[in-house]
Amino acid sequence: MNFGLSQEQKMIVGTVRDFVEKEIYPHEAEVERTGNVPIELGQSIKQKVIDLGFYACNFPESVGGAGLSHLDFTLVERELGRGSMALTHFFGRPQNILMACRDEQIERYLLPAVKGEITDALAMTEPDAGSDVRGMKCSAISDGSDWIINGSKHFISGAEHADFFIVFVATGVDETPRGPKKRITTFLVDRGTKGFEVRNGYNSVSHKGYKNCILDFDNCRLPKEAVLGEIDGGFAVMNEWLYATRITVAAFSVGRARRCFDYALNYAAERKQFGQAIGKFQGVGFQIADMITDIDAADLLTLKSAWMLDQGQPSNREIASAKVFASETLASVTDKTLQIFGGMGLMDDFPIERFWRDARVERIWDGTSEIQRHIISRELLRPLGA
Repeated sequence: MNFGLSQEQKMIVGTVRDFVEKEIYPHEAEVERTGNVPIELGQSIKQKVIDLGFYACNFPESVGGAGLSHLDFTLVERELGRGSMALTHFFGRPQNILMACRDEQIERYLLPAVKGEITDALAMTEPDAGSDVRGMKCSAISDGSDWIINGSKHFISGAEHADFFIVFVATGVDETPRGPKKRITTFLVDRGTKGFEVRNGYNSVSHKGYKNCILDFDNCRLPKEAVLGEIDGGFAVMNEWLYATRITVAAFSVGRARRCFDYALNYAAERKQFGQAIGKFQGVGFQIADMITDIDAADLLTLKSAWMLDQGQPSNREIASAKVFASETLASVTDKTLQIFGGMGLMDDFPIERFWRDARVERIWDGTSEIQRHIISRELLRPLGA
């Protein structure tokens, strides 16, 4: 078993890290201060990524992507995790669910998205339907060959810049022995469609500049061609394509944890108290040891889950383990780093307080830690009849 990276993988890691350090880091403080990414800056980052050949690198070569494996793409996401999410958003990784496009959808949405001509946003969460996807109230009813959508979505990331949206809505209810279960259908909705409005969402203390939006549907009429996948087949589309978002969060968490750890390590070596570096004190040195041990473990869990996907092996439990452990490791690392920095850790002279604030949401979105633990336990207990 080889735990090392190939020369090509080392090149991928080096290229992306160099890009983040040169094109992302210099703008982070200003984005944090203003809570906004200037349009021209976002477009500049996007064009540089296109020129570099990494735009839509999560898509196969057959549709114009770089054709990276799950493992290689996870390495990309890990390095992007080091930088501000508001800025790395423009690195351009369209939702791979677009591979479910068929017929005219391919020319209208998939291929332009891969080329960077249009951008997408995924819309699933609602005020009353977060982890409980089947609890969504945003619904669509058929009217001849059309569909009419009513309801709302919130916490929609990337909506500010999106040209179209991948929206999950309820299209029916099945009565089952365990109670009613809603059927879900996926729709492609263009910005500017009549009856569809995108408005500003909530002010968040995490990931300044990476804004969330609210989507409102008021008798929004869509043609049958707007259905992505099959009618009532939303869960099938989710299961086939959306598993990778949890690996993305895990990889991001590992990358951010390593960047934060570098600050802690250097500060522990340079900061002098009582005549010696604070890292020599057991209370600090042991925290350094715990941090790197957890980061390495989270890294290996994450890379293993991506590798299993490439091998075609069942990996739902491993992906859940990577997501929960990596996101909680990030929380622990940012907290320990702040403690090592002391009062200065809370000052904006250093990015530590930003890392600390940003880390909190990683345990919530793309499936809370509780949901991941439920997945893990069910995967283990179900075969035993429990």
